[in-house]
Amino acid sequence: MPDDVTDTGERPAAAAAAPAGPVLLEARELVKHYGSGGLFGRGRTTVRAVDGVDLTLRAGRTLGLVGESGCGKSTLTRLLMALERPTSGTVRVDGRDLLGLSRSELRRRRRDVQLVMQDPYTSLDPRMTALEIVREPMDVHRDPEAKQRRSARALELMEMVGLDPDHGQRHPHQFSGGQRQRLGIARALALRPGILVCDEPVSALDVSVQAQVMNLLKELQRTFGLSYVFIAHDLAVVRNIADEIAVMYLGRIVEQGDRDTVYGRPAHPYTRALLSAVPEPDPRRRGKGERIVLQGDPPSPARPPAGCPFHTRCWKSVKLCTEERPVLTPAGPGGGRRVACHFPEND
Repeated sequence: MPDDVTDTGERPAAAAAAPAGPVLLEARELVKHYGSGGLFGRGRTTVRAVDGVDLTLRAGRTLGLVGESGCGKSTLTRLLMALERPTSGTVRVDGRDLLGLSRSELRRRRRDVQLVMQDPYTSLDPRMTALEIVREPMDVHRDPEAKQRRSARALELMEMVGLDPDHGQRHPHQFSGGQRQRLGIARALALRPGILVCDEPVSALDVSVQAQVMNLLKELQRTFGLSYVFIAHDLAVVRNIADEIAVMYLGRIVEQGDRDTVYGRPAHPYTRALLSAVPEPDPRRRGKGERIVLQGDPPSPARPPAGCPFHTRCWKSVKLCTEERPVLTPAGPGGGRRVACHFPEND
């Protein structure tokens, strides 16, 4: 799968969804607040980076998490990876609460959830060879395989992601951006995880290379039965890969449901506004859809508004929206979608 393939601009729909499997990753009432400012505690404010998030990821599925910059996606990533402790709430992997594990147990559990980082230019150690980068997780976690077998497996993973194993002694600067991201994916697979948390894995790549990396991720998912939490701000990219969509605004999930329902019949005004901004690839349909331009900037997570966090930018806002914060509740036919809005669309 060479990096010089030209993208046609078409975005094929994700493969038909597999039957719902067991829950692998579950977050409940997840909260992360940070204190900021104030000398000697005076004037100190609380930043509500993540403010009560519920998420469920099932085996073999992809959960797409979308939202504007600053909405809390990266903080949520660190919480799901147990790289930070939440202020409150739980994260369970295979039914085990990560916060209740000892340090050694947590270390073992981290093998099951691995991270594909956003920037392939800075996420790889420039002093290490490609072989060393892919083999490093096996060395750090003291993989029981012999050291010689670790190197052989690292080369196998390089080939699996479309890299030439003969380039194992090259350093990151000798690879293109797309090749570096493939290297990061190979490293994430080294410990045979069941879950990959992909934090905007294609946003730093050219469009033609984005399509190749997305196709690679889908191929690996079919081969290994992987489950993905796919975090992005590009809704066209998420639509290409996700089975389920969660839309995040100011630290909270405001809408969640299967991909086709959320994209075809958005229920939350914020989701509707985001989708209206997605470029239309078909020139015959350009300019025919409704374009919603939101007024103002998102409120600061240090000073969130009372009531619905979106009411300051919402054209449907009434007095109730300024006083009472909506919770995620089933909306629409079938109840497969949840939305946090007092007056959802398409209900």
